[in-house]
Amino acid sequence: MEWDSLWHNGHAFTAGDAGIITDAALGVRNGRIAWIGRAADLPAGVRAGGEHDLGGAWITPGLIDCHTHLVFGGDRAAEFEMRLEGVPYEEISRRGGGIASTVAATRGAGAEGLVAASRPRLARLLAEGVTAVEIKSGYGLDLGTERAMLRAARALGADGRVTVAATCLAAHALPPEYAGRADDYIAHVCGTMLPALAAEGLVDAVDAFCERIAFTPEQTARVFETARRLGLPVKLHADQLSDGGGAALAARYGALSADHVEHTGEDGVRAMAAAGTVAVLLPGAFYTLRETVVPPVDLFRRHGVAMALSTDCNPGTSPVTSLLLMLNMGCTLFRLTPAEALAGVTRHAARALGMEGERGTLAVGKAADFVVWDINRPADLCYWLGANPCRTVVKDGRVRAASDAAGQH
Repeated sequence: MEWDSLWHNGHAFTAGDAGIITDAALGVRNGRIAWIGRAADLPAGVRAGGEHDLGGAWITPGLIDCHTHLVFGGDRAAEFEMRLEGVPYEEISRRGGGIASTVAATRGAGAEGLVAASRPRLARLLAEGVTAVEIKSGYGLDLGTERAMLRAARALGADGRVTVAATCLAAHALPPEYAGRADDYIAHVCGTMLPALAAEGLVDAVDAFCERIAFTPEQTARVFETARRLGLPVKLHADQLSDGGGAALAARYGALSADHVEHTGEDGVRAMAAAGTVAVLLPGAFYTLRETVVPPVDLFRRHGVAMALSTDCNPGTSPVTSLLLMLNMGCTLFRLTPAEALAGVTRHAARALGMEGERGTLAVGKAADFVVWDINRPADLCYWLGANPCRTVVKDGRVRAASDAAGQH
């Protein structure tokens, strides 16, 4: 038996059925995990093209950031100051700020400008062990700019260092040219934008913002019906500012995930559980907006709803490019256990993107996406603030990043 590489003399947090493996070994062949288990159980006669002594370090699956708005133009630092002065987010939006201001900057950036502005943000995520990321459109709100954003997302994943899932969020906000005509805009999204972008192979999933400052459940349902006809899975920004039945609506359409969900009630949680819809928790936005209503974590636990964690990287409400920080915030703000938080950026995040068959756990046959960490235990990834103990990032069996700066475990 011959493998491309063998990683041994360390420990593994598999995020899967195998749980934690002490004194672990992992074999890679053709970009996939060929074997994982205790080193003492390695098959006899195995040979590897390259051997890597972990020196007691830990391996986890590659981290997955399953909800980002990474591609955009401009920034909204001025709104940060307004919020500190007590102006609510909804009022900022009504004054022409919020999403609308980013739309204007994004429309003026051009495709190359969007890629150039986004690369540093992506690089910061990759340096912390992120090997897969979702990138949403939604700051164009016209066909040309939505196309440019989705093409930028594809370009960011073209070098193979990260798997990019591109989500069309054209139903993010009402563009200024459609002021007072929300139904007309939704008709344009459903009749023109989504079919064109899907036909060009730019869309992996469809999202919408169902909220009182965005689109109604009825308008959102029209978007989801279009996605269904196009054969695309759906996701939803749901119940962030109020319980508008968004989570239940998402579940009715078999959504991969309902995201934010701070105000989701028990009926919505039950619907998510029945549909297998993942709850994506976004503590960066909760923190930045200084919210006080915590997602119903106990209800999610009680009803068996999987919980993912993500950065929600965006210029207005979650200017975050650290998934490790979200691990800590998920524990401190939402009272997740470290095990829940780690599952939330691996196994459950993969499920929120429909990638669970390929990524998210360390298991034979899956893509060899994993990270080597200089830590004493997996919970250390949730414990430290501002530290990055990432030593090595392996993507599809190839070392994509290695650091000499990680602390000793």
